[in-house]
Amino acid sequence: MKKILPILAALALVFTTTSAQARRCGGVTYPAHVSVGGTQLTLNGLGIREATIFNVDVYVAALYLEAANRDGNAVSDSETKKRLVLHFVRDVDGSDIQEAWSEGFQGQGRASAFRAQIRRLNGWMSDMSEGDVMTFTYEPGTGLTVSVRGRRKGTIEGADFAHAFFRIWLGAHPPNRGLKVGLLGGHCG
Repeated sequence: MKKILPILAALALVFTTTSAQARRCGGVTYPAHVSVGGTQLTLNGLGIREATIFNVDVYVAALYLEAANRDGNAVSDSETKKRLVLHFVRDVDGSDIQEAWSEGFQGQGRASAFRAQIRRLNGWMSDMSEGDVMTFTYEPGTGLTVSVRGRRKGTIEGADFAHAFFRIWLGAHPPNRGLKVGLLGGHCG
């Protein structure tokens, strides 16, 4: 028994430390770190996507970066690994998601420049149910890899597309201001 107590104490410390590093927003908990291609990324911030005039919560987003950063343009344009995770907190039709991507690129005046890439991205979209997750991971030299419900859909090559994609949330016209503020390290909500 004397040999087991130190082991149990160490395990309790590990589990307490790990859970203390996780962050929670809108009922969703995200880990403090994720690994992308052997690089540890740190949770930069969490934000809630609200829709309609009633501010209905749609998803809780998490942004992971190699180094903390509060400048949306710098994050979007950086040639570093980054990951955006969207955890849906309500059911959303795939057509609404496709429309949101298209509007995000149109808001930047980039829709025509990325028509083929947007069509490819939209082809991977489907109806999302409460609890479903989408993950978008950028790796320099590889491109933007898209996963839906834990299944890898594919990679869209090109740094320019990835930069514009991240600007949907971090640029001048995010879906809602609180989402951008949260992702850049501000208050979630």
